Amino acid sequence: MTDTREATLLASVPDGLLIGGQWRPAATGATLTVEDPATGTTIKTIADATVSDGAAALDAAVAAAASWAATPARARGEILRRAFDLLQERREDFALLMTLEMGKPLAEARGEVTYGGEFLRWFSEEAVRITGRYGLNPEGTGRMIVSQHPVGPCYLITPWNFPLAMATRKIAPALAAGCTVVVKPAAQTPLTTMYLAKLLQEAGLPDGVVNVLTTSSSGPVSGPIIADPRLRKLSFTGSTPVGQKLLEQAAHGVLRTSMELGGNAPFVVFEDADLDQAVTGALAAKFRNIGQACTAANRFIVHSSVADEFARRVTAAVNGFVIGRGTEPDVTIGPLVDDKAVAKAEALVKDAVARGAELATGGSRIDGPGTFFEPTVLTGVAPGSNILTEEIFGPVLAITTFDTEEEAVALANNTEYGLVSYVYTESLARGQRMIDRLETGMMGLNVGVVSNAAAPFGGWKMSGLGREGGAEGIHEYLQTKYTLTPA
Repeated sequence: MTDTREATLLASVPDGLLIGGQWRPAATGATLTVEDPATGTTIKTIADATVSDGAAALDAAVAAAASWAATPARARGEILRRAFDLLQERREDFALLMTLEMGKPLAEARGEVTYGGEFLRWFSEEAVRITGRYGLNPEGTGRMIVSQHPVGPCYLITPWNFPLAMATRKIAPALAAGCTVVVKPAAQTPLTTMYLAKLLQEAGLPDGVVNVLTTSSSGPVSGPIIADPRLRKLSFTGSTPVGQKLLEQAAHGVLRTSMELGGNAPFVVFEDADLDQAVTGALAAKFRNIGQACTAANRFIVHSSVADEFARRVTAAVNGFVIGRGTEPDVTIGPLVDDKAVAKAEALVKDAVARGAELATGGSRIDGPGTFFEPTVLTGVAPGSNILTEEIFGPVLAITTFDTEEEAVALANNTEYGLVSYVYTESLARGQRMIDRLETGMMGLNVGVVSNAAAPFGGWKMSGLGREGGAEGIHEYLQTKYTLTPA
């Protein structure tokens, strides 16, 4: 990739707010800067929305709501399908843009284009499959009609770590269901969402159906939108503490909510596991997106009889990683998103080592430019270590051991979170027991990556509410009406 290619791409991304089909500056003229975390340099300056901009965006979504809800499902689906086709044509541009603003290696960014695009395609197909039911009531005195309707204007808050997929995973089902939306991407990585919104316009989306707010003042801008009685749905992906605050705000208006929150995924390796598969899965589950994923394996719970060999193999693989700017050839580990992420990874490693863990490799921040942290393997992580309870969100693989299945289950479930778990065993019966006993909304059984547009993504316990993707995903944006007519 050349600097000219990057500059041309960045120039093609809008720099304003999308409100009612028009790209415009913030009401105050305020701006915010977007940086490349691999270099620390500013790559684009964009509009910084204020409270009045948020109100205007919601006004636009409300104004377009009735017309969009009345648009035939086939027409809504065809717009999403055209958007999918346009995304495939521009997949290299979207991949490069994500690498520039978020830092992930270009090969992974291409994978996200594939994954994110599938939500457009999947929900283009689901739009025409919204169903109800009809029949006599048990008494035979009336006919029951159960129908599904768009929930109404939605506010979608997306995170920085998967700028395309998190946007399409929320926008696509909302549009398929007939809802209009206001989208607020993370301030660190807003450009991909802005570029996606421009693509949706080209695909034929009517004005006001999707509105985009970029802001450095998330709380002040979001608060009045959530409190507005015209808003009917809130969807958020991010940390559990922020999600809890948003749920409190949403309670006042009794909003429909979808919350995809934090994770603390266990990766359990039993003594009968195929270690080659387990190591391959571990590398994918831990180091995908530089460890910055809510689905990232956080605690590697390995049977004591195979722990040393597992650690040896993963350490050898990690030592082969190439660290650098994601646009460079062969890079497998890019920067963390910012200095706070580096400081957190460093603190967790230091705490674990102080409690008796051993560093097999890595363990330190890398001097700038950029916000890099060495890919790390820790062995012998002791109970009570912070790294076993806090979401790492970095390239640190922490190994602890167990001796019995009961102990493994107890360790895996010993968390307030319940998003995803990973289990490696050659025993079909044991695998089934783990499906029944592990307290997570998703599981990878002998696989290290579970995400798929056709599957319901979501967690149990403090990991959230609702599901995104799959046949379940569109129902988050629908509400049920029951009608009784005379027999």
